[in-house]
Amino acid sequence: MNYPGKEHDCDSVVTVDGLTFSYGSSQVLHDISFALGRGEVVGLLGPNGAGKSTTIKVLTGILPPGGGSVWVAGYSMPIEAVEAKKRIGYVPEAAALFESLTGQEFLELMGRLQEVPEDILQARIDLFLKQFDLDKDRMRRLDGYSKGMRQKVLLSAALLHNPDVVMLDEPLSGLDVNTGLMVRDLIAALAAEGKTILYSSHVLDVVERVCDRALIIHEGRLIADGSLESLKSATERGSLEDVFRQLTHADETVSGVSKIIEGLRS
Repeated sequence: MNYPGKEHDCDSVVTVDGLTFSYGSSQVLHDISFALGRGEVVGLLGPNGAGKSTTIKVLTGILPPGGGSVWVAGYSMPIEAVEAKKRIGYVPEAAALFESLTGQEFLELMGRLQEVPEDILQARIDLFLKQFDLDKDRMRRLDGYSKGMRQKVLLSAALLHNPDVVMLDEPLSGLDVNTGLMVRDLIAALAAEGKTILYSSHVLDVVERVCDRALIIHEGRLIADGSLESLKSATERGSLEDVFRQLTHADETVSGVSKIIEGLRS
């Protein structure tokens, strides 16, 4: 199958081949295939309900694939999910934290589940809490944390075990501007260290700044896969936002805006 901008052939760290998934009788993902290489930062884009979060949940072993095959860091999902998960760092769009735990206790739990040696774990917890300006709040219970503070804890937990693959679902949600800039720089630095980054977001200008390549899913189908420049060239559009609008038919929202304004004027 040919997608706009598709040009990629890499030493794959993540391979998805013919992935399907259904919730009951409703099929959500239709024959999705792509590969992610070492050191790549790849944006996963699509309208609400397109299947982005479902795709990430399959890749992280939270959901089993309905059909097709998924390999992460050389391990098959879900058959070798335990080994694969040791090599994955995951920041979900919305996570239920153990709110009775303190920030320190939560990170200790996450690190020990990943079998990080205790001396390394404590040093990394100290590092993340200080760099994310949470050091003074480490002994506060998570139910007293703001949304941004919780997001910093989730980002820290995802990286404690130094994973090979990092999957981020709206990672900047709730973060202040300075921390958001730091996370963007951190993503680039992780890629330079050879990590594979899958970055799902609706904030297209940020995706355009941090990603080398984009996958666009629409109605459960992969409709584009390529570098940002190749996608712009294939669609004859000047920005990722314009590419996205064309491929997902989001231009129709312009007429919707006009109707809302007309309704407010009447």
